[in-house]
Amino acid sequence: MVAVAATLTSVWWPDADPRSGDLPGWQLTFAEDFATDVPLGSFPGEVYGSRWTGYEDLQDTSGAGTYSSSRVLSVADGRLDMHLRTEDGQPLVAAPIPLVNGTWGQLQYGRFSVRFRADPVPGYKTAWLLWPDSDEWADGEVDFPEGRLDGTLYAANLCVGRPGVFDLHSPGLAEFDDWHVATVEWTPGAVTFFLDGEEVARSGSSPVGPMHWVLQTETAYGVPPADAQGHVEVDWVRVWSMTPDNPAAGEAVGTGCRNADQETASSGQGSQGYGQDG
Repeated sequence: MVAVAATLTSVWWPDADPRSGDLPGWQLTFAEDFATDVPLGSFPGEVYGSRWTGYEDLQDTSGAGTYSSSRVLSVADGRLDMHLRTEDGQPLVAAPIPLVNGTWGQLQYGRFSVRFRADPVPGYKTAWLLWPDSDEWADGEVDFPEGRLDGTLYAANLCVGRPGVFDLHSPGLAEFDDWHVATVEWTPGAVTFFLDGEEVARSGSSPVGPMHWVLQTETAYGVPPADAQGHVEVDWVRVWSMTPDNPAAGEAVGTGCRNADQETASSGQGSQGYGQDG
């Protein structure tokens, strides 16, 4: 069943263009094309406040940056812009969160897709992730795309029940300065990663509890150069929920961990932004 579902997935749902409706086995629950411009300091505001939220005035994962939607995010020309920079000695970053069905979290299996690019800004990274609503790292963590903006992006999935242990880590998938579509399909038996419509990684360790999706953009493991600045752009965002007729709905829950003996910690981003990835 799992192998069949993987084959069907790659045929049914290529990612070349944004999708605006349901797909076989998936029901569209969130679609954002950033059609209305808003200046810096006004996101999410009245225009996007029913569909987006984000961390505000919290430390990021390294402790060096401050998440601030009000000072980092704006919308222009159909794109969400994250202006990463240091201001008054403080690195500024952002972690926008889509409110699927107007709700924080409560996502149980789904398909998550985003079109993005970034300037190669030294000292900053993405860690766009599914994080458990329980805020318990042992309940899982799914990261894609993750990586330093001046390097290459990777996909990662952590073992359920083993905080900080990778079941999958696929480095060097692409650079950030071109436009890409990153898609995660989370089903009972697997977490599958697609880049620009092609399957690039698959993990058999699948979270079982509800999660939330965070476009977490932050400093890379410490204080960035004071003069480093640039932009992360998001063209569109889509979320689908899994329907009962999806071939993957009948999969057994994936509980494997390919690196069960690993002892070193990896990501641990989470809603409080603590930890460090490997």
